Amino acid sequence: MSPIWNFTLTYEALNEEGTFSEGDALCGTVTFTLTKDTKVKNVVKAKGDVDVHWKGEGASSTAHRRYFTVKEYVLGEDGQGTVLPKGHHNFRFTLQIPDGDMPSSFTGLHGKIVYMLEAKLSRSWRSLSTVQKEIKFVSKSILQPEKLRRLQSTSVTKKTGFLFIGKVQMSATVSRRYCSPVFYCFIIHELTQVMCYEVFPWERAHIQMLRFDTTNSAKTTLNKVVGETLKQNSEETVSCQIMIPRDATYTLKNCDIISVDYFLKVNLDIPFAIGPVAMFPLVVIPSSLAALQPDGALGPHPAGAVGAPAAPRLFQHGEEPPSYMSLFPTSQDNQQQQGTKV
Repeated sequence: MSPIWNFTLTYEALNEEGTFSEGDALCGTVTFTLTKDTKVKNVVKAKGDVDVHWKGEGASSTAHRRYFTVKEYVLGEDGQGTVLPKGHHNFRFTLQIPDGDMPSSFTGLHGKIVYMLEAKLSRSWRSLSTVQKEIKFVSKSILQPEKLRRLQSTSVTKKTGFLFIGKVQMSATVSRRYCSPVFYCFIIHELTQVMCYEVFPWERAHIQMLRFDTTNSAKTTLNKVVGETLKQNSEETVSCQIMIPRDATYTLKNCDIISVDYFLKVNLDIPFAIGPVAMFPLVVIPSSLAALQPDGALGPHPAGAVGAPAAPRLFQHGEEPPSYMSLFPTSQDNQQQQGTKV
């Protein structure tokens, strides 16, 4: 019977979300109980790995990356054990997460990025005792402070034909590029149309999450807003807010085998014609990183645009926001969306 009992590993959180980033110190405690005097060796290690597995028709592919490994010998450095007396033992450790461009933690259908803290307690010619704790890692390298509060705007003009002749011009503005979960993103549409029939504006301002590796992609609609019908030969200004779901995965751009991108898509649905479409890139970051910015937090409270009319909330503040998986079924459209205009 092993003399090692109650072998545990704990670490100290740096913030309310329990996240760590590049350059942070990872401090904790290794605890165990010995039922007799025992010579042991203890090492604590932190590591970051990414694994991807795709299975297609008659073939499959896998990929692996290791971003870093750091370790500290708490007892018995260089293979030399230390004799400890019977009883309860606590040992502190400190590991420094390296600086560098490393992706955030991620779990998806075809891959995952995992940062792990691991402690091993060994005896000569005996099996190892191992305990692991997963670390929630959030990359800071995706932040571009000069773009945090910058408005995104575009204008699209579309001529329509087939049964009727006309022209529709749509100008759209999004309040910012960066935001965090449970955050309301503010969108303004200025719509001008000249034609002999009504336009049915299906203003689907929605967020699309794209997960893809080098050979595959998948798109999911997280949320959407549908507007009112426009009258013929009219000008309209429509404003709305759309919320980032609480469990939305953070944007992932700095991994060569897994990527997560978000877009706000604004479009008009015109009968018997292809309406104008505008695409806005959106970067979803943790609220802990957003709160570090000098101009204020980017979530979770509703945002406003300068000079814009007030828009009603899609969800009342204080309500429990829905998960994105419960809002709408997963889309099977595998077409990649790129650019800011279509």
